[in-house]
Amino acid sequence: MTTASLNLDQKSGPSAALRKAGHKIWIDLDNTPHVPFFKPIIRELERAGHEILVTARDAFQVTSLADRMGVSCTCVGRHYGKNPFMKVFGISVRAAQLIPLVLRHRPVLAMSHGSRAQILVANVLRIPSVFICDYEFAKPFPLSRPSWEFVPEAVSSVFLSGSDRVKKYPGIKEDVYVPDFEPDSGIMKELGLSADSMVVTVRPPATEAHYHNPESEVLFEHFMQRLTKTPGVVAVLLPRNKRQEEELRKKWPAWFDGGKIIVPDHAVDGLNLLWHSDLVVSGGGTMNREAAALGIPVYSIFRGKIGAVDRLLTEQHRLVLIESVEDADKKIVLARRNKAGTRANCQDALRGIIGLTEEILAIEYPGARKKV
Repeated sequence: MTTASLNLDQKSGPSAALRKAGHKIWIDLDNTPHVPFFKPIIRELERAGHEILVTARDAFQVTSLADRMGVSCTCVGRHYGKNPFMKVFGISVRAAQLIPLVLRHRPVLAMSHGSRAQILVANVLRIPSVFICDYEFAKPFPLSRPSWEFVPEAVSSVFLSGSDRVKKYPGIKEDVYVPDFEPDSGIMKELGLSADSMVVTVRPPATEAHYHNPESEVLFEHFMQRLTKTPGVVAVLLPRNKRQEEELRKKWPAWFDGGKIIVPDHAVDGLNLLWHSDLVVSGGGTMNREAAALGIPVYSIFRGKIGAVDRLLTEQHRLVLIESVEDADKKIVLARRNKAGTRANCQDALRGIIGLTEEILAIEYPGARKKV
């Protein structure tokens, strides 16, 4: 079939010719955690006969992690900082940059874990979109209402509250890819970590995110002061970006003296790092939940609105919320852990998302023939 025959009908979305040819699905990687999350989803969708178009935003370590994990993607657009106006501007600019590529490839379904630029493009081009989200307090962007929404069973909904277009999958987002994880002890040598040291992985708060609460920075800095004064402890610090690393080095130069803190100079396998850590302290959601899924002691210094998934993990004693400096001193236990434990081996979350995707395709294109 020639490209010329794959015309996009602006009134009705992808053309009948395209639908008969099979399903091309567009996945957009908007943030670092989306890379490991979508890797098994891409694999399973391709096994089912679908063709996958993957785009990525040049933000944080998205593209470098995609390269490291073998996820082939086209880089489009970048991050525009924490200023609210620039965020809106950046989403609009990136949407405009994505449109020519999308018109060229003609996907029949758009999927992301919160890419507002993708939803904007999908709405403009009338492509059905799936918005996957596990944090119910995410803020909507104008014209970014998706066609469908996938959320964990613990979450009620995000943007399509009360709608029959909200579909739920079992477990949590991290259950999609944690079962594929295989530990590799080479990361210890890679980062210059000694087997004699207690390893603490620390993720600073997302200071550029719309949900950021400055209280998280207070807790982060207080804990880091304690950590750097504790003998035998080494922290692997994972700044959100180079700007945040430079700000921390400038504000707290003493932290970085004496080898107490290691900042990787390249993208690392996050799950592997967590597995070889004794505990995790993080101001972000994904790393906390990855540690919980792996059964690693994890302490959250996130001070935004606590979502349903984190509340569930807290109730299950798989996550400890740190709400004050007193909590940081009393609840965070600096201790070695037994790293010979068992890992999660549940495929329900991945199977659930793949099944829901097939269900949406059947609803949107009932007369289509899937590629085999």
